[in-house]
Amino acid sequence: MLKVSPVRLFPRLFNMKATEKVIYVEQSSYSTIMVVDHGDLRCLKFSVNTKNVFQSCYYKRAPSKLVLNYTKLLFSGLLINDSPKNVLIIGLGGGILSNTLHTLYPESKITNVEIDPVMTKVARDYFNFFESDEVISINQDGRLFVQTAQTKKQTFDWIILDAFDSNYIPEHLVTKDFLEEVKSLLTNDGVLSANTFINSALYDRESATYHSVFGDFFNVRNQDRYNRIILTSKQNLPTKNELTQRRKTLEKTRDLSVYDINLNDLEGFLTSTKEQHDWPKNTLILTDKHPPIGTG
Repeated sequence: MLKVSPVRLFPRLFNMKATEKVIYVEQSSYSTIMVVDHGDLRCLKFSVNTKNVFQSCYYKRAPSKLVLNYTKLLFSGLLINDSPKNVLIIGLGGGILSNTLHTLYPESKITNVEIDPVMTKVARDYFNFFESDEVISINQDGRLFVQTAQTKKQTFDWIILDAFDSNYIPEHLVTKDFLEEVKSLLTNDGVLSANTFINSALYDRESATYHSVFGDFFNVRNQDRYNRIILTSKQNLPTKNELTQRRKTLEKTRDLSVYDINLNDLEGFLTSTKEQHDWPKNTLILTDKHPPIGTG
């Protein structure tokens, strides 16, 4: 652990006016992992030199309440499959997403795959990452885990792609080849949610690549100018009327308000590419032979 002086972190994001307190910094084999406190708020980020992109945040006195926009948007997946029994999360961060899913679905099995052992340690020590026989963490490259799961004939009801390094999504986790491997792990009614950025230089190519594997998908985004969730499944996407019925059913069975998730808002944030195809038709697809060049 390195001792460092406090740094000022993007005060406008949470109306922060005071200097942040850095409580932990460690240089792992993959990135610089930093944990910072601002009063009741604790956040995780990669490197003091990156833009103010937080990987995980939680309120120490209200840990159930989700802080970051993308974590709330990810729960739009429940509008397609509201009873996931077996969940795969690639990219652990602080473990906030896993913790929330376990609280919502304590009977479900959750597998967290994280390449960096230091990240897992930080999640345990600083973000109350919960583990049990049903909630497990595996330190392994996400692509390798997926390929191994293929050989074992494993399947998942919900796969969440949330793996980032200090630049963007690792290039081997955005290609058509990888997405085809991921698709093979989905159950017939399985859902895929992928956390990406609206302002990514790869926006068009990511869209074209996902479309080449899954066909039409939902873009999930709100007024936030950073996050978009790509939401899709092996089945045809539900219609607007079907989404509304699923949202009403979910509201009766699960109380998401404690997590600061508004299902009505989430429903409104979904836009189908069948209705809004927002990338050029001649966009090049990302493949293992032609991966992205540079960062997102």
